[in-house]
Amino acid sequence: MPTYTYEEILPDGSPGTRFEVIQAMSDAPLTQHPHTGKPIRKVLASPALNTRYSETANQRALDNKNLTQKGFTQYEKDKLTGRYHKTAGNDPRAPDIIEKPKN
Repeated sequence: MPTYTYEEILPDGSPGTRFEVIQAMSDAPLTQHPHTGKPIRKVLASPALNTRYSETANQRALDNKNLTQKGFTQYEKDKLTGRYHKTAGNDPRAPDIIEKPKN
C-alpha cells in the first residue's frame, strides 16, 4: 500500500508538522490528525520510483561495448582451464589471456 504525506494546518493557515500514513489508494484522504484531531491536508509529492538502478540499466552499463567505451577491461574465467579471457576493452597493455595463478 502507498505511503501518503500529510501536514497539520496551523490556526493561521500555514503548514505545520508533516507525517506519513500508509493507506489504500481507494481510501478517502484524511482531514483530521489520527491522534490529535487537528485539521490536516494531504501533501502532493513526486513518487519514489527507483528507475536509475533497474536490472535493464545494470545490464546496459555492464555490456561489453559500453565497458570498452568507458575505458574498462573485463575478463571472464574459463571454468575448464582456469584462464581469464578478455571480453571487453582495447587497452594494448592488457593481455588477451591471463594464465591461472600457480599456487
